[in-house]
Amino acid sequence: MTIGALAKAGGVGVETVRYYQRRGLLGLPERPAGGGSSGGIRRYGADDVRRLRFIRSAQAAGFTLDQIGELLALDAANDRAGVRRLASARVAALDEQIAGLTAARDALSALADACGSGGVGPCPILAAFKDADQSAKSSTGVSSSLRTAWT
Repeated sequence: MTIGALAKAGGVGVETVRYYQRRGLLGLPERPAGGGSSGGIRRYGADDVRRLRFIRSAQAAGFTLDQIGELLALDAANDRAGVRRLASARVAALDEQIAGLTAARDALSALADACGSGGVGPCPILAAFKDADQSAKSSTGVSSSLRTAWT
């Protein structure tokens, strides 16, 4: 298949395929010599589609392209311990993101409740955004969970 067909099969654009090739994540097939139906066009196969889909799946799990390159190398070496180490590190990073998002959700929920109480003065949500902006400049005045939630 052509690079366009490979890209379509992998759910990406042609430039993404080329970028992965430049990063060393996908191979670059030799350009066949001569004319005729091949026309010097590089051809890709089922293994290339599988590798491209692997890259996309690993990205969806939050792995960086550098980490994906490492996963591919570990796969080639059949290094399950190395893969497990990378996966464990990714799980820890996800746990950290979840904690940050939970803190942001809790802070926003509390502010929404305060906003709905109908008090006088500025909306607590908008005030928190303003306070977080001032806090970022001075590093004081807003709790760390609000700073994390809004910055």
